[in-house]
Amino acid sequence: MQTTRVTTLIAATGLGLALALVLSGCSGAASGGGTTTLRISANSIEGGKNTAKAEWISDYVIPRFKESERRKGKKVDVKFEGTGVDDAPFKQKTALDLKTGTAADLIEIDGIWVGEFAQAGYIKPLDQTVGASAGQWDGWRQIPAPVQAIMSFNGRRYGLPTGTDGRVLFYNKKLFAQAGLPADWQPESWDDVMAAGRKLKALEGVTPIQLNAGTAMTEATTMQGVLPLLAGTGREIYAGGKWQGDTPQLRDVLGLYHNVYSTGLGDPKLQQSPQGRDESFTRFAANKVGILLESDYFWREVVGPDADVAPMKDRDQTVGFTLIPAMRPGGGVRGQSQVSMSGGVGWVLNPRTKNAALAWDLLTFMQSHDAVKEEVRRGAVGISPRDDVNAETLTGDPLLRFIATKVLPITSVRPGLAAYPQVSAALQRATGDVVSGDGVEQAAQAYERNLEQAVGGANNVSTG
Repeated sequence: MQTTRVTTLIAATGLGLALALVLSGCSGAASGGGTTTLRISANSIEGGKNTAKAEWISDYVIPRFKESERRKGKKVDVKFEGTGVDDAPFKQKTALDLKTGTAADLIEIDGIWVGEFAQAGYIKPLDQTVGASAGQWDGWRQIPAPVQAIMSFNGRRYGLPTGTDGRVLFYNKKLFAQAGLPADWQPESWDDVMAAGRKLKALEGVTPIQLNAGTAMTEATTMQGVLPLLAGTGREIYAGGKWQGDTPQLRDVLGLYHNVYSTGLGDPKLQQSPQGRDESFTRFAANKVGILLESDYFWREVVGPDADVAPMKDRDQTVGFTLIPAMRPGGGVRGQSQVSMSGGVGWVLNPRTKNAALAWDLLTFMQSHDAVKEEVRRGAVGISPRDDVNAETLTGDPLLRFIATKVLPITSVRPGLAAYPQVSAALQRATGDVVSGDGVEQAAQAYERNLEQAVGGANNVSTG
């Protein structure tokens, strides 16, 4: 509770009542009759933003958890504190609440915030907030390690992921047939992608490869371009406590951008237009783009038969998808031959909760097989973090099933650090420079200068 509000209460009603009200707002407070109250906070609200998530919490999670605890002889009440605002103000409020001790017991946050919040001391690893029992939860077996990383930092788990996604190469089977390329295409290297692009270039009016670049496409450039390509060189953007600067791997990525756009395999004008990404979607749906690196959002929300952006009635017959190859076989992160990137949100415990064990029980109930399956059924998440749920719920969607079974086991995630947005912007500028005609060396050097400013100096940058 804010200090000004407490002061007003003291003046109006006296110190005793004010303190009572303050204490009643603390996490895990006990109410009358021996009932323990837990609070859940998420940027979801019924009838508004993420309404399906809010309804799942209110209509399914809370009543069923309360009944489950009642059968154990426990009186538990759960309050859902839903909001429906932009991510930035929700993040600000959540950080302030955690800092001042007024946060809910369970909070849903974006995975990209985990490292930042951990470094600020706002959240703590589960083995500290819950204890050793957190590592014994049987649900961990159902969540691939790369997906667990969404809610991890420095190798330690801070929470449970609740939904995720993945990046693949989409390709137009009609154009592939015209170019003499296989319908079941799986490139083994960047050279294979370029070779396919050169065959597609022979088709009139077709952009062979759409690889997001520049600042106009903002984070789409980074997540659907630079980061999966970097993973394909065997290096991630942040490792060993340092950010990757003007390294050979970064130059390899910029070199691929140069090769795509300097040889006419990509359209530089798309990368410079504020509507360039949507235009690339429209062109793909019109059979004018051959290969596109995108997330499953493209399949679900862009070219779905009933989508609003660029619907394709023949999507399932025309749109192919395949894994993103490493630069060369076995050359990706962890020695992989294919790579991807994933994002997502998840739940963390307030380290100041007065009932950590009960809050953990609630969290594991929420992420149990039955609860997550119901969450998917209601449309609150598309791809769940649980293999067992995905095996049951995604059988009717070939792309989402592909993401769950083939992509999630090999995926990587962004570093959840405060400097990341500025690092991402520097990467976007570097690709934009190359697409605009700058040389790879020039763009890489400029990127490193921008990177050093973003992350606090050269000591935080790796150039090896």
